[in-house]
Amino acid sequence: MDKTIKHIGTLSGKVLLFGGVYSNLQALEALKAVAEKEEIKPENCICTGDIVGYCAQPEETVQLFKLWKANSVLGNVEIQLIEGEEDCGCDFTEGSRCDGFSKLWYPFAQSQLSKNSIEHLKTIPDHITFNYANKKVAVVHGDYFNVSEFVFKSTDWSVKSKTLEATNSDVIIAGHCGLPFSHEQDQKLWLNPGVIGMPANDGTPQVWYAILENVNGEMKFTHHNLDYNYKLTNSLMKNGLLPEEYARTIITGIWDNTEILPAIESGLQGFGINL
Repeated sequence: MDKTIKHIGTLSGKVLLFGGVYSNLQALEALKAVAEKEEIKPENCICTGDIVGYCAQPEETVQLFKLWKANSVLGNVEIQLIEGEEDCGCDFTEGSRCDGFSKLWYPFAQSQLSKNSIEHLKTIPDHITFNYANKKVAVVHGDYFNVSEFVFKSTDWSVKSKTLEATNSDVIIAGHCGLPFSHEQDQKLWLNPGVIGMPANDGTPQVWYAILENVNGEMKFTHHNLDYNYKLTNSLMKNGLLPEEYARTIITGIWDNTEILPAIESGLQGFGINL
């Protein structure tokens, strides 16, 4: 499938950035309320993909996202659902715990989504570009070349610079890895706002997003954590069809395993997020 890149123009005012909704309707409802309180218009709300995922309400989540009219790029999960594939395309190691869990949550999500929701997912581009505070910004899921690429703060800058060069951007907004971070070098920025569907392996049930602001012509960003009704999310996930380990993570804020994480990020489990 050819890549689609949607240019949404020059944005003004605050920009809300988030990723990994993961079928977590309660988190999406809470974030939408934040946007409304901050008076951030829907077209300035941008998701890094994986609207669908581990939690219990994929259909309701896609429909609320559609109603909200926020922007998003395609995550690997959306691509697989659109193409009717049998796995999530997350690039988990075959036979790993994450791979095993995906054999539960992905078929569940696939079974729950209506034709209307799949048609909406088909309208989402692979990448988004926009201008903000004299910066060229590109939004990707993993990186420009591979939607399922895990890029962390500890990932070497040479890897990140390839996506910056390929998109001719000053700033990359990315998702997929599940952890919020920023990495600045050579007057360029790689920014991951984090995900709202699952905690960031930091020992709290709160989840993460970011806000861009134009301060006297200069782009500034801030990371924020989000409180939401995680107890309801946890309860809904205990339906006998989804991994109990993911339901537990919603409460504890600790990932069941750290097999996708580099050594540095793995060692930070439970110690909070240092931004």
